[in-house]
Amino acid sequence: MAKKASSRLEWRINVPDGTSKVLEPESGAVGKIWVGLKGCMGIIVLKVWRVLENAWHIGVADPRKVIHCIKVGLALSIVSLFYYMRPLYDDFGGNAMWAVMTVVVVFEYTVGATFYKCINRVIATFLAGALGVGIHLVAEQSGDQLKPIILGISVFLFASAATFSRFIPSVKARFDYGAMIFILTFSLVSVSGYRVVELFELAHLRLSTIAIGTSLCILVTMLFCPVWAGCELHHLIHQNMEKLADSLDGCVTEYFKENGSEKDLNKKMQGYKCVLNSKAAEESMANFARWEPTHGRFNFRHPWKQYLKIGASLRNCAYCIETLNSCISSEIQAPPCLRKHFSNKCMKASSYSINVLKELVITIVKMKKSSNIDVKVAEMNFAVEELVDALKSLPTTHFIATTTGEESTKAKAEGVEGSEHPSPIMKVLPLVKVVSLMVEIATRIGGVVNAVEELARLAEFKAAKDGKPKQNQPTDKLVADH
Repeated sequence: MAKKASSRLEWRINVPDGTSKVLEPESGAVGKIWVGLKGCMGIIVLKVWRVLENAWHIGVADPRKVIHCIKVGLALSIVSLFYYMRPLYDDFGGNAMWAVMTVVVVFEYTVGATFYKCINRVIATFLAGALGVGIHLVAEQSGDQLKPIILGISVFLFASAATFSRFIPSVKARFDYGAMIFILTFSLVSVSGYRVVELFELAHLRLSTIAIGTSLCILVTMLFCPVWAGCELHHLIHQNMEKLADSLDGCVTEYFKENGSEKDLNKKMQGYKCVLNSKAAEESMANFARWEPTHGRFNFRHPWKQYLKIGASLRNCAYCIETLNSCISSEIQAPPCLRKHFSNKCMKASSYSINVLKELVITIVKMKKSSNIDVKVAEMNFAVEELVDALKSLPTTHFIATTTGEESTKAKAEGVEGSEHPSPIMKVLPLVKVVSLMVEIATRIGGVVNAVEELARLAEFKAAKDGKPKQNQPTDKLVADH
C-alpha cells in the first residue's frame, strides 16, 4: 500500500486566479538520455564553432598562413602524379612514395626553412647512400660470414658518431636535420642492402625521388608568394624597437602622473614583454635566413648575425624597463612633491631616449644611415647628465624633512604608529632607483646605437644625404626646464 501510495503522489501549485495545476514528472530514462544527448551535441557544436572562429581570425590576421596551406596542397598534388600516372609509376615504382614523403617533411613556412631542410636532406641522403653502398661492397668481398658483422659494426659506429655530432652547437644550429637524415638513410641502406640484390638501383631511385621532391618544394615556395625569413627577422627587429620605445614612454608617464589608468599601462607594457620573449624567434629566423638566396634588398652574405646582437641589446634595455615597471606598483613611493621635482628632467631624458630609438627604427626600415643620430644621442646624454646633476644637488636631509613633516603630523593626528610608516630615507630610495634606471636605460640604448651602426657598416647601408635644413623648419633642440 505504501509503494502504491507513493507512486500516486502529486505536486500541486496554486495559481493567482484561484485554480491549481498538477506538476507532472518528466519522462523516464529515454527522455533523460535524449536531454543528455542534446546537451552533449550543443557543447560539441559550440566547441567546433569556437575552433572555426579562431581559425578565421588567424587567417584574417595573417593571410600568408592560408597561402602557405594552399602551397603545401599544390606541391603534394603535383608530386602525387608520380604515383597516379602509369608511365611515371613504371619508371619509379613504389619509390615514388619517397617524393611524397619528402614534400611532407621539408616544406616549411619560410623560404629559408625550406632551403635548410631540402639541402640538408639531399646532401645527407647522398653521403649516407654513397657510404652505405661502399661499405656494402667491402662487406661483399669479405664473405658471407663476415658480411653481417661488418655491416653491424658500421651502423653502430656511424650512427653513434652522427648522433654525437648533434650535440655540437655549430652542427646542431645548421645541420641537425641533416645528421638525423644521415642516420636514417645509412641505416636503411645498410640493413636493406643485406637482402636486396640490386642495391645500386634502389639507392639511385630513392635519391632521384628525393631530389624531385626537394626541387618541387623549392620552386613552389619561391614562385608563389614567398615568405623570406630574412625579411621576417628584419621586420621583427625594428618592430621590437618601436615596442620598446612605447614601453619606456608608458612607464615614465605612468610613474610621474598623479592618477594613472592601470588598463592603459598594461596595454603599453606588453611591448617590452614581447622583446624579452623574442630571442628564440630571432635565432631561428637568423639561422634560416643564412640559407636564402639574394632577395630584395638582402644579399646572400647579409650579416644576419648582427641582428642577433641588436636583439640582445634590445633585451638588455627591456630588462631595465621591466624593473622600472615594478617601481610603479611598489608599496613604498616617493613623496609627490619629490617626484614632481624630478618629473620634468626624467620626462625629458625619456623623450630624448625615445627619439633615439625611433631614429634607429627609421635607419633599419629604410636601410640608410642617419645623419641625425649623433645629434639625438648627444641630446639624450645631455638630458641624462642634467638628471644626474639634479639628483646630486638635491639637499637630501632638509628636503626630506620638509616633504615628510606634513605626513608625520597627519599620521599622529590619525593615531597611527610611526612604525607603520617608512622612514624618510626609504621614501627617497624608490625615486633614486628610478633615476638610476633612466641613466642605465640611456647607456644601454647607446649599446643599441653601436650595434645598429655596425649593421649599417657590414650591410653597406646607403649614406645619408647631407643637406642644410630649410628655413622656418623646426630642428631638434634642447628643451629648457621651466
